[in-house]
Amino acid sequence: MPDTTSISEFRLRKALSADIPQLQELIEASVRGLQTGFYTPEQIDGALQSVYGVDSQLIADGTYFCVDWAPPAPIPATVSPHSPALVACGGWSRRKTLYGGDQFSGREDSLLDPRTHAAKIRAFFVHPAWARRGIGTLILHACEQAALAAGFTRIEMGATLSGVDFYRAHGYEPAERQEVPLGPAKTLPILRMTKHFAR
Repeated sequence: MPDTTSISEFRLRKALSADIPQLQELIEASVRGLQTGFYTPEQIDGALQSVYGVDSQLIADGTYFCVDWAPPAPIPATVSPHSPALVACGGWSRRKTLYGGDQFSGREDSLLDPRTHAAKIRAFFVHPAWARRGIGTLILHACEQAALAAGFTRIEMGATLSGVDFYRAHGYEPAERQEVPLGPAKTLPILRMTKHFAR
């Protein structure tokens, strides 16, 4: 891939069911590439098996986004033919589930009341080769604007330890440390973070 890219070379769109196989690959690459140093290999393996993954409800709701790399043609010769076209994903939700893909047993998909509840920021993953290029910010801003348009004035998330500094830089405040069960005697620490918007 090129050493420098412009945010204009990335295309934000709503995720489709047809994207799910690529999303699963992206999620695993992101977790294994960016969460090392924050979690043990056992925690990463356990989380990929039981927590991290695609939440197809978000795709059905139209609140989950993908980012494709769409450079101007012709593609530079320096770009690897193996560079992923789908480079990031993330979304928001008007449902109670705070985290977890389809395989997570702790899901609760009842709808939230924007007058009294906080919308959820959900399942942000960036391919390691494309990290720190403003792509996460692109998705986060789209999610916040959509949640505000739906009537929410508060947003919360279950942030992985690797994402805490990113969310803090965007105005999210730590609220509660949680331990996500991964199996016998094994948990994944995360941090619930919140943000309030003034009307």
